[in-house]
Amino acid sequence: MAKRRSFFRLDEPLRHGDHRRPRTRREFISQGFQAGMATVLGASILGLPGRANSLSIPQHVIDACGIRFDGAGKIPFICFDLAGGANIAGSNVLVGGRGGQLDFLDTAGYATQGLPSTMLPNNNLDERLGLVFHSDSGFLRGIVERTSLATQANINGAVIAARSENDTGNNPHNPMYGIHMAGARGSLLALCGSQSSESGGNSMAPAMLINSEARPTKVDRPSDVTGLVDVGDLVGLLSQDEVVAVMESMYHLSKHKMDRVATSDAIRQAVPCKYLESAGLAERYSNPASLNPLADADIVGDTGIFSTAEMNDGEFRKTASVMKLVIEGYAGAGTITMGGFDYHTGDRATGEERDLRAGRCMGACLEYAARKGKPLMMYVFSDGSVFSNGMIDDSPMGRGKGVWTGDSQQTAASFFLVYNPGFRPLLLEAGTTRAARHQQIGYMRPSGDVETASSPAANNVSQLVQTVILNYMALHGEQGNFAQLFTSRGLSHGLGSAASMDALTAFQPIII
Repeated sequence: MAKRRSFFRLDEPLRHGDHRRPRTRREFISQGFQAGMATVLGASILGLPGRANSLSIPQHVIDACGIRFDGAGKIPFICFDLAGGANIAGSNVLVGGRGGQLDFLDTAGYATQGLPSTMLPNNNLDERLGLVFHSDSGFLRGIVERTSLATQANINGAVIAARSENDTGNNPHNPMYGIHMAGARGSLLALCGSQSSESGGNSMAPAMLINSEARPTKVDRPSDVTGLVDVGDLVGLLSQDEVVAVMESMYHLSKHKMDRVATSDAIRQAVPCKYLESAGLAERYSNPASLNPLADADIVGDTGIFSTAEMNDGEFRKTASVMKLVIEGYAGAGTITMGGFDYHTGDRATGEERDLRAGRCMGACLEYAARKGKPLMMYVFSDGSVFSNGMIDDSPMGRGKGVWTGDSQQTAASFFLVYNPGFRPLLLEAGTTRAARHQQIGYMRPSGDVETASSPAANNVSQLVQTVILNYMALHGEQGNFAQLFTSRGLSHGLGSAASMDALTAFQPIII
C-alpha cells in the first residue's frame, strides 16, 4: 500500500478543512494555489543614476514634467510579504519580554511558538546577523546559505512585536507608499512591488498613504523587467539618435496640439511629457538586455547568487527581478510577495521548507546589495501568524519542532534587516543596556503573546507601517522630519512625541 505523506511539497497548495474554499486572489495566494507575483509601481523616470541630461529639450521643461535623471540618493528598500500568516516570532526571530530579545519567555510560551523544551532559545541562539535568530531558524539557514561572511558582518536588524489579522488582505501592512513619500525614487521607476493590486502586494497599504499616481504594474519574471524599457522596433529601423529625434519631435507636436485643444492643465502637460519620457527611454535604454537579471553574473551563473537551474523556480526569478530593479537604483523600493504561508497543516515540515526558501530569497537580496556596494533595508511581514499545540514533528524535515496547529494573530511579529557596505549599523544607545530595547520594538508576554500596550505598533497595523517609515528615515538621519512629513500632507500619525519616537527607532544613521 502507498504510504501517505505527512507534509506538503514546496509549491503544493494547502487545503485546510477549517477554511472555506479559496475565492479571492489573496486567499489563493496565501494557501499556495496561486504564486505571488511582482509588480512595478509608479510613473516612469528617465535615466541612469548620475548621468547628465543630453536631450535637446531644456532642463526646465524636463523638470516641469517631473522627470529625473538621477535617483534621490535614498537607501534601497525591499519588503517580503509572506501571504497567509507565516511564523516569525520564536522559531525564526526571537521576541522576548520588556528587556529585549534575550529577556526569555516561559517554556510554555516558546511551545506555542513551535519550540519544544529541547530547543529553547536560551541554548539555541545565533547572533551573526546582529539581530538574534533561533539557531535552527529556516529564515536564518536560507539567509546564511546565500550570503558571504563579509556580508553577514555588515548586517544588523530589529524585530517588532505586532499583531495583525489572520489570513486577510485587509491588513494595511504594505509600507511602499510611505517609503516613496519619504523620498525613495529610482532612475526608471518610482517603486516596484508585488501583485496587481493597489498596494503592490498581498496586504493592503494604509489608505491615507496611497498615491494614485503610483499604481503598481506587474513584474513576474526577467522578461517583464526588460519590457519596461522596450521601445519596440524603432531602435533597429533607425539609429538611436534618430529615434530620440523622432520622440522629441512628437513631444513638440503634441505640446502644440494640447496647448490649443486641452481643457485641463494636467492633460495639457501630461500628454507631451509622455513623449519626452519615451525619448529618454530610447536614449538610455535602447538595449533592454542591460536590465536583464539573467544576464547579470552577480545574480545567475557560476559566480551568481542563483544557479541557472534555480531560475526555473518562480520565486527565485521574481526575487532576482525585483532586487535587480531596486538595488541597481532603477526603482526606489519594492515588494516581493511569496504565497503559501498559511501552513498550519498539522506538520512542521511544510512550513520549514517554505521558510527556508523565503530565507534564500532574503539572503539573495542582501548579498546582491553587498556585491553592488549598496546599502539595503529589507522588511519582512505576514498577515497574522500560527501557533503550535505542542505536538512534535520528528520527521527529517520537521526537525523535531512543534507542528503548526492553527492561526494565531497573538504570536505575530515583523522584522527588518539593514545591510551597510561600510560597517554594521549601530543601534541607538549602542554600548548601553538600553540598546537591546532598540533592537526589539515592543515585547511579548511570558505566554508568547504580543503585549498590545508595549508600543503603538503592537495592536495597530497602520502604526506598524508608520514605525517602519520612521526607521527608514532614521537611517538617513531624517527622523526629526517624520511628523512634518505627515502634517505637510494633511495627514496624522500615531507615534507620539519626538521622545516617544526615539523609543521606536532602532539604528543610528548610515547615510547623512
